[in-house]
Amino acid sequence: MATDRKPEFFKGAQLRVGIIGCGYVGLPLALRFAEAGHRVTGFDTDPEKVSKLNAGKTYIEHISQAKIQQFVNSKHFSATSDFSKLRQVDAVIICVPTPLDERREPDLSYVEDTARAIQPNLQTGQLVILESTTYPGTTEELVLPILERGGMRCPIGRGPEAENMPMDFFLAFSPEREDPGNKQFGLAQIPKVVGGINPASGRAAQALYSQVVARVVPVSSTRAAEMTKLLENIFRCVNIALVNELKQLSLRMDMDIWEVIDAAATKPFGYMPFYPGPGLGGHCIPVDPFYLSWKAREYDFATRFIELAGEINTAMPYHVVDAIAAALNSREKSLKGSRVLLLGVAYKKDVDDLRESPSLKIMQLLHERGALLDYNDPYFPKMHKMRHYDYSHMQSVPLEPARLASYDCVVIATDHTSYDYEAIADAAKIVVDTRNATRRIVRNREKIVHC
Repeated sequence: MATDRKPEFFKGAQLRVGIIGCGYVGLPLALRFAEAGHRVTGFDTDPEKVSKLNAGKTYIEHISQAKIQQFVNSKHFSATSDFSKLRQVDAVIICVPTPLDERREPDLSYVEDTARAIQPNLQTGQLVILESTTYPGTTEELVLPILERGGMRCPIGRGPEAENMPMDFFLAFSPEREDPGNKQFGLAQIPKVVGGINPASGRAAQALYSQVVARVVPVSSTRAAEMTKLLENIFRCVNIALVNELKQLSLRMDMDIWEVIDAAATKPFGYMPFYPGPGLGGHCIPVDPFYLSWKAREYDFATRFIELAGEINTAMPYHVVDAIAAALNSREKSLKGSRVLLLGVAYKKDVDDLRESPSLKIMQLLHERGALLDYNDPYFPKMHKMRHYDYSHMQSVPLEPARLASYDCVVIATDHTSYDYEAIADAAKIVVDTRNATRRIVRNREKIVHC
């Protein structure tokens, strides 16, 4: 039986919203809906996360424990692992990981498993929105068929002829744009792109998000919305690869690429600065472009810019380790057997986020080449087992001058603002700086190697 619920329903107060996946994307979104006055249930398969959330505790550095406690106490937020409670909500938003597998192909198992969990609990008139970054066509080709297995329908359609199609539920895609640790742009300030399976689904998603963000940007379809997120991150991936390549050329030419970038950035039009580093990190830029290149092969199309950018960025950790070996060699030391301290394992400064961090690959390569490795990161007192790496035996070491001096080489992999770079340069024998964090250091310049 087709729903008689109109898209405008989702503009209403006190909606019941379910967020599947309470991580770096889902938890901030859940709290934002709670802040807007809605009743929010966070769904997660990790019982430890569920327990912490219901106790009003946080497990993400930049998310306030007081904020979680506030909404738990006011009954505007709770968490559960019981997916049958999806039957009680008006809107379901999917915020689960979309990693690459060992062959660098899309792993949509989390999305597929989530759709399977929703299907038996799907109710007439519910709105389902996928936020997980993926290739164009995922919502139509993967999520929709699973949700329709129970007999309910949400027909695909565009344009005026699709305006009055009968449907049982609404389905849309809206790419997440979360930037952990960004103090300038929070979730409420970032425009939300929305595309529906059909016009009514698009309007329903617009109505929902308009309550929690300053601006909603509608597009014609879920495919357009999926492609929008990929374009954003491919743009960054390609430009970062460009400056990473130019950095290596500048080193050979004995030039400072950072000086060149800063000078170019004074141009008020036609240029946007990007900065080199030890490789790509985070949940988006190292992964998302390959979702499109994989999908493009279905259309006999080679995405050469994406592949080339991927090659350059993937090679950066190897370049860093070669630079460490060369720095040690210039002091008549071998990398094998040398004591190396890595500063920063987070993928970017001032966040407690390890996803796709280039530091993890650098650590692996240093281990393989026989270095005796320690690390320091104020956001990670201990390491844990991850999808592709297991450093659970390692703990952050203190940064004391005597300890810094005991290492043959100190590598700045993540430029946390809490680090005293002058003190580090004073105490260390060699500093390999992958982030230009020591640009203002005057003393001991001869110890510092940029790479």
